[in-house]
Amino acid sequence: MNFLQPYTAQLLSVLRIMSGLLFLQHGTTKYLSFPVSAMNNASPMSMGGAAGLFELVGGVLLVIGLFTRPVAFILSGLMAVAYFLVHAPKGAFPLLNGGELAALYCFVFLFIAAAGGGAWSVDRLRGHAE
Repeated sequence: MNFLQPYTAQLLSVLRIMSGLLFLQHGTTKYLSFPVSAMNNASPMSMGGAAGLFELVGGVLLVIGLFTRPVAFILSGLMAVAYFLVHAPKGAFPLLNGGELAALYCFVFLFIAAAGGGAWSVDRLRGHAE
């Protein structure tokens, strides 16, 4: 199935943009109260609130593709910590401990850290894409 191979760089950008937008909503709900959820009005001094700052800033940077590799690496680590501190103590299976999303984000961000931002990124415009 090689018909998508010519579009690898563009699809990497689509993965980065969509992952960034989905991740960003975790930060916007905590600090901008949009969308309305149980996580609204998080305190920056709480663990969830601190993560919300990374979600907000890191999500925006991923969406535009600026400093993609270091941001994705940091967010991958953040999601690994979230998984092991919050979800893993609830049980061994991500499906049952609520950690599926954290685990998936962790590995998607790790891939993006290795692969870069793709064809449609500010990093590429700046000449910093590899």
